[in-house]
Amino acid sequence: MDNSAILSLFAPPKLDGIKKLLCVQPHPDDNEIGMGGIISLLTKRGVQVDYLTVTDGALGDIGIPYGEESLVQVRKREAEMAGKALGVSTFHYFSIPDGTLSDIGALSRQIAELVRRERYDAIAAPDPWNRYEAHNDHVVTGKAVAQAAISCSLLHYPENTETLPLSLSAVLFYFTARPNTYFDITEEFERKMGAVSLHASQITPDMLNLYGGYFKWRGERMSGKEGVIMEGVKALMPLHLHCIPEAEGI
Repeated sequence: MDNSAILSLFAPPKLDGIKKLLCVQPHPDDNEIGMGGIISLLTKRGVQVDYLTVTDGALGDIGIPYGEESLVQVRKREAEMAGKALGVSTFHYFSIPDGTLSDIGALSRQIAELVRRERYDAIAAPDPWNRYEAHNDHVVTGKAVAQAAISCSLLHYPENTETLPLSLSAVLFYFTARPNTYFDITEEFERKMGAVSLHASQITPDMLNLYGGYFKWRGERMSGKEGVIMEGVKALMPLHLHCIPEAEGI
């Protein structure tokens, strides 16, 4: 094998061919906060973007009154309103108790079964390798997605499955300190922030203003241009996620 073939392993996957993307979020607001601009852009381009929410979000009580419904019901309703505002129409839920995620293998098998059944060609999740990510639900979810990505192409994964093997073309990690793929979301920025604002049980007006300022500042830093807002993900092929130490630098 010549060096050019080897070096081609160290490039991020091309994302132009994605037609059906599963965005996995530990809690009901992570997708909008982490990659809402990208989701908006992709759905406008005709990509089918579906959501999977792993936990029930029950611990997210920050003291904002939310009415007579349970917080779980409120957060589910907010998640669907926010997703629909970005062009999402299909929502999956595992409803695992918030704050309890620990079994990466078990969660990976659940995710792989869903991916294989619905025939997704790419998957997104929080980056579990951020050095300062302190929320274990995010870490477990990200690692479970990575495990599912490298395993759902196996004939018998999960065990005793009746679904057919599937090879994903890309894994997109959001909330990442090492983005390698960027999307210009300047035209989508207000739509993203509008979707974030629909999580009213979680986000006060002051928090929304802070988030908006931060996302704009970070997006302009990514683009290097004032007024041009980018959103970035760490895009990898499943191949990169097993026995390839260079994946950190891709």
